This record gives sequence, C-alpha cells and structure tokens, in this order.
Amino acid sequence: MNQALVSVLSQQEAELHRPEVRADVQRVKTLLHAEFEEIGRSGQRHTLHAVLAALQNETLPHEIAADAYVATEISTGVALLTYRSAYRQKDGALTQHTLRSSLWVRVEGHWQLRHHQGTPTIHVW
Repeated sequence: MNQALVSVLSQQEAELHRPEVRADVQRVKTLLHAEFEEIGRSGQRHTLHAVLAALQNETLPHEIAADAYVATEISTGVALLTYRSAYRQKDGALTQHTLRSSLWVRVEGHWQLRHHQGTPTIHVW
C-alpha cells in the first residue's frame, strides 16, 4: 500500500466531510472533478451540480468519523480510495455506518474526486 497516496487522498476526502469546506463552493469545485458523480448510500445518483446545490442547502451537517483508508493506484493518475465512515451523534454514538469508495483522478497535478459511492453496512465499529 502506498502510504503517501493514502495520506494525500484521505486528507482531501476528509476535507469534504468538514462543514466549513462543504459550505465553500470554490473549495468543493477544486476537490471534485467537473464530471463528478456519486451514488449515495441511499442508492440515488447525484451529479456535481446536484451535490453543489444540496451542500448550499445543508443545514445541520453531522460530524463524520472515518477510518480504515486504503488507496490503490489503478493506473498512472487514477486511484481508488476505500474507507468506512459513520455519523457521530452529539452523544458520541456512531450511526449510519457506510463503506465508501472514491475514484480519484490527477488533473493538472492535483487529485480530484471523479466518482464516489457509499454502501450502507450493518457493521458497527
């Protein structure tokens, strides 16, 4: 496993979990590829445009806990990041456990998230 790649991609992924970044349209556009698409844990498909609109209307974002990051460079400039996440409630309880995968592509020297998928899991950490 390439620890440098895990470090870079997990940091960028974690940025997208933070409320202040989610509220910053310009930063989100830097992190997400112009052709970004997501299949959320709900099974719904979202485009970049839909995600940007949803983030602007997000009112009470949950704190997101994530770990178990693994990154694999599939080919030059294309990497798969997998990890698990959950929402941390105010009392510290973790809910909505999800297995996640993100496809990152290197564009002009910077990694951008091209595709993301979340799959609900009953696994509790």
